[in-house]
Amino acid sequence: MKLAIKLAYRNLIGAGLRTWLNVVVLSFSFVVIIWLKGVMSGWDYQAKSDMTKWDIGGGQYWHQAYDPFDPLTLTDSHDSIPKEALSAIRKGDMEPILIVQASIYPQGRMQTIMVKGINPQQTILKLPTKKLDTITEAIPAIIGSMMAKNSKLTIGDMVTLRWRDMHGTFDATDIVITDIFSSNVPAAEISQIYIPLDRLQQMMLLPEAATILTFRNTETDHPQINGWVLKTKKELTQQVDDIIKAKSVGQSILYFVLLLLAMLAIFDTQVLSIFRRQKEIGTYIALGYTRQQVVGLFTIEGSMHAVFAALVSAAYGMPFLAWQAKVGWTMPLDTSEFGMAIAQTLYPVYSLGLVVSTILIVLFTTAIVSYLPSRKIAKMNPTEALRGKLQ
Repeated sequence: MKLAIKLAYRNLIGAGLRTWLNVVVLSFSFVVIIWLKGVMSGWDYQAKSDMTKWDIGGGQYWHQAYDPFDPLTLTDSHDSIPKEALSAIRKGDMEPILIVQASIYPQGRMQTIMVKGINPQQTILKLPTKKLDTITEAIPAIIGSMMAKNSKLTIGDMVTLRWRDMHGTFDATDIVITDIFSSNVPAAEISQIYIPLDRLQQMMLLPEAATILTFRNTETDHPQINGWVLKTKKELTQQVDDIIKAKSVGQSILYFVLLLLAMLAIFDTQVLSIFRRQKEIGTYIALGYTRQQVVGLFTIEGSMHAVFAALVSAAYGMPFLAWQAKVGWTMPLDTSEFGMAIAQTLYPVYSLGLVVSTILIVLFTTAIVSYLPSRKIAKMNPTEALRGKLQ
């Protein structure tokens, strides 16, 4: 094996430009695959991190009637805060949120929104709820940048809010925008207005009522509460996993095309080598090499392209990947229109497992492609091979 590796190395170096062209193409495949997979891993990490910070915390309890995709359920999706949650709420490890459907009238236009009542002193979510602890004639409210863009509201603007209380009676009041935040999480921003929880409970005539209970700790075992559905962090971020999985399937096509181009070049090189080096192959067999040993030699020689490519890709790929991890990849489109948790700039995340798995996949594929044309050597007649004639 050691001798075969030495011979394969000398043969590749002796091939000159042909070897290095194959190596450069294969190294490009290395870098692109690792970069794209790093972008997807970075998106996955960023999306789940932002959702945790701005919208879902460590998990939630939903009222059994609550369905975020069906606004008609909001009329009945509330109940008194359960006794099992009171201790955690007093400690600040859980926060009740009341969700109500309402309408606002910015600049004479009607816009349907969701009003979320939340404790101004909460620390579970990154929302700037302390801005709700403001003394004003109107009810203080905060909104996201996406909501501000759609409604054309700015800090200090007053707007009329109309809602329907638990008895079905319409009422209206003014709210004042005390802060605008940016989160990259559409679920926390689009058509959402946050006001103090106690004010919303008074407006709805629902004292001590809540729609969801957001908790902080994901490691603590949270018991089942009658009338409430436990939603873990994994369940609440499942949509991100589904999107990443779908995108990964699409990327696999690009990986296949890149590898196909590189493997095609190596395959052609192997076929040409076997055709041109018949005397050399015959000499190996005449010196005592078995046909399988010669096949192994050519297979190692072809596989060594992947080893060289890994070294070359490390030379220029590591600086590029490190630079990308630092500055990120800025999306060409406005990500707020995507309807999912995605930042305008994605920062790739690379792991040792990602790099090692990519190298092994490319190395294994290269070995297979190198072996296929080398099988023809086993059918060669040594005498004819020495004459340079292939049967």
